[in-house]
Amino acid sequence: MNERKENIETLFFTDDGVIPNHPNLPVLLYKGVWAKEPSRAESLLNRNGWGNSWLNGVFDYHHYHSNAHEALAVVSGFVQLVLGGEKGQRVYLQTGDVVVLPAGTGHKRLEASPDFRIAGAYPGGTDYNTRTGEPGERPEVLREIRDVPIPDADPVYGNEGPLLELWNKRK
Repeated sequence: MNERKENIETLFFTDDGVIPNHPNLPVLLYKGVWAKEPSRAESLLNRNGWGNSWLNGVFDYHHYHSNAHEALAVVSGFVQLVLGGEKGQRVYLQTGDVVVLPAGTGHKRLEASPDFRIAGAYPGGTDYNTRTGEPGERPEVLREIRDVPIPDADPVYGNEGPLLELWNKRK
């Protein structure tokens, strides 16, 4: 497991007043983990218990999911995202990279290559919502984010993946 954790970056974001982010759980970046089989990303996510999947792109406005964690796997091309809200962190992802966003984590596409495609999935096939930081959302989304359980499996490594260790420590 230690060799896996060396390939994972953790990013922490705080509530910026618009985008809540997750109060305890970090974003996980798995760089190049599926570089040799990017076209299988969606089926690999599904195999590891992350369902309700899709293949498309990322919205070009800040949004988040208050009722679900989300795994995004780059199938082709590259994308630059900003995570955490307007003053968050820019992240460059390319074919084979996977990012796991805890519930509440803001994300927005800044730029992408013409061939950019990404697979998205949610633990246990959760039916996710899409929030944009409207003031009226706030009390409800903060409760929803807090109530989203830790997934049963890591989207990349399954039942013995580093997500379980890293997120269960911070619960």
